[in-house]
Amino acid sequence: QVQVEESGGGTVQSGGSLRLTCTASGTIFSVDDMGWYRQAPGKERELVASISRSLTAQYADSVKGRFTISRDNAKSVTLQMNNLKPEETAVYYCTAHIKYYTDYAKLDWDDYWGQGTQVTVSS
Repeated sequence: QVQVEESGGGTVQSGGSLRLTCTASGTIFSVDDMGWYRQAPGKERELVASISRSLTAQYADSVKGRFTISRDNAKSVTLQMNNLKPEETAVYYCTAHIKYYTDYAKLDWDDYWGQGTQVTVSS
């Protein structure tokens, strides 16, 4: 079994900072791309940032210069969010593209999602 778990959400005032962490665990052979999405009430889920196994990072235009994604190790990623804005209040989800061992000791790929962590930015 494979799990992806987020931590670090909370409430912060406008202009403040938060750090989100995501860790994959279980019968993992390797983890490829990892990333963060967010979904605000009544809106579609959108990509915030992603990072490849080779540490190439990509960001949504709206967060460039304020958010930083980093790979802590092969199975963990952090999103540092600075100068947060009220409109960035959302549930933030971690996702990981994972190669894992099946019940038959074979390898397969799949995309896994965490349950989400709430980020609230007050004005």
